[in-house]
Amino acid sequence: MSAYDKTDVVIVGSGFGGSIPAYHLAAGGAKVTVLERGPWLEAKEFEHDYLLGSSYTRAFDFVVGDGMSVLGGNCVGGGSVVYFAAMPRAPKFVFERHGSIGRRMWPSVLSRDALEPWYDRVSDSLPVSQQDWNDVSYAGGLFAAFCDHSGRTANPAPVAVDNDRCVNCNFMMAGCRFDAKRSLLTNYLPAALAHGAQIRPLHEVQRIERIEDGDYRVHFTVVDDVDYRVQSGSGTIDAKVVIIAAGAGATPVILQRSESALGTMPHAVGRYFSGNGERLNTAIINEERVREVLGLSREDGKVYEANHIGKGPTVANWDKLDGSLPEYERYSLEQLYFPPGLGTILAQVPDGDEPRWFGAQKKEILKRWASWLTIFLMTEDDNEGVFGAPPPTGNAYRISQQMLGRGPLKYDPTANTRHGWSLADAECKEIFEKDGLAKVSPWTNDVVGAYTVHPLASCRIGDDPETSALHPNHELRNHPGIFVTDSASVPGALTVNPAMTIAALAERSVPGIVRALQARGVDVSYGAPTPDGSITGRRAVSKLSLVAGS
Repeated sequence: MSAYDKTDVVIVGSGFGGSIPAYHLAAGGAKVTVLERGPWLEAKEFEHDYLLGSSYTRAFDFVVGDGMSVLGGNCVGGGSVVYFAAMPRAPKFVFERHGSIGRRMWPSVLSRDALEPWYDRVSDSLPVSQQDWNDVSYAGGLFAAFCDHSGRTANPAPVAVDNDRCVNCNFMMAGCRFDAKRSLLTNYLPAALAHGAQIRPLHEVQRIERIEDGDYRVHFTVVDDVDYRVQSGSGTIDAKVVIIAAGAGATPVILQRSESALGTMPHAVGRYFSGNGERLNTAIINEERVREVLGLSREDGKVYEANHIGKGPTVANWDKLDGSLPEYERYSLEQLYFPPGLGTILAQVPDGDEPRWFGAQKKEILKRWASWLTIFLMTEDDNEGVFGAPPPTGNAYRISQQMLGRGPLKYDPTANTRHGWSLADAECKEIFEKDGLAKVSPWTNDVVGAYTVHPLASCRIGDDPETSALHPNHELRNHPGIFVTDSASVPGALTVNPAMTIAALAERSVPGIVRALQARGVDVSYGAPTPDGSITGRRAVSKLSLVAGS
């Protein structure tokens, strides 16, 4: 089966970078078509298990590279469906970072103050709220108690969660069946659909070409709903403007594959990838010492044994987010729940025999899984990731029906990146092992290399054509009418969860895209109000009607 179509704007991907422009452009009068490689899942389809074929494997994309593995969203709503909804704003010093290039990475027009109005707009749209201590999970409370005992501070994190709806099931990564998590399925996407935008799930974009009239032709394949290795059709769609928001692990691959038709890509396409400096540690809690030293207990008499109860990150330590510290010595620590799978495989035995990620000693600590506490480290890295030659289709060589692939990313952490990891690991050890309260160890990098759930910067914005693929307005250098608005556009590691910054940058990009459309003869305006967060629009219309854009 093949198909041909025409529209004003094609948006590749439906995460933050895709859904936000989709809403504003559709509301402004443009004809918008969103192509999403993953399935369209409703709340009732989000399952509380991690079996093959569940929402967990259908909605995720796990790509193993050389030295770095990337976990991302793969469904309508993108990463917002599977994220933990922690929404801090990036510290001011982030925008002044020099990183590996020795000079300011971010465009001169962008600072924390300049981005503040766009942060505010996202906060109103999702909406984002500040949790208090009544909202935190058992794990978050325990993390805070450890921080306090060791002389550190702890802060409830701002989140895009309706805590009145949340049942603390800790299945956020498999999608929220209670509509408590404010994913894009509950705000920007239904608002875009209400203004006539079309969303086509299971459409994987392969390449883009320029056609005779100056428009762009987007080539896609249709992916099987069960086995993502199978393609059931193909087609093209022409557009005045193309917005690529396929994620930092896929956006550069599409552009690399398009080079033969579009012409030379900017040098920075597929370079300067950042894993947000991410690393994970597991603390094995000594329940009796926690009772004796911290005086903690639960209402059922247990001290903790609550790793699986609650929601994702609820409490963070931001003591090292200090702009007076040198680069690579600034980082945050965040309590996190990571579900079975990678979390249990990659966790290492503290002070155990090598290799520490499997064997008899590992079996012993697995017996105490309920007493684990996972700590998420977000440090500053050197943007050392580089994408090699793209695979024939998609962003990876698919290994299994769903979720797993082998990708072209190569990542060899520099001494600077390792220094940041080492300092953050040492901080975890000091906090958790004080007075024998726990034993802590970082996850292994021996199995899948380093790993990130927040890939960034593979097509970043900037002032320097040699080190940035995009102009400060997110337009691809030397390719007018192509924009990148997802995590790939973020210049480097943020030291905090990046979703809020990705969304704010996407909001900021829209006026420039409107101007580009107007210059190409499209009758479109900018100025739509923020969506109100209602899910009524999604519930009132069937999926088939939404796909048809009616």
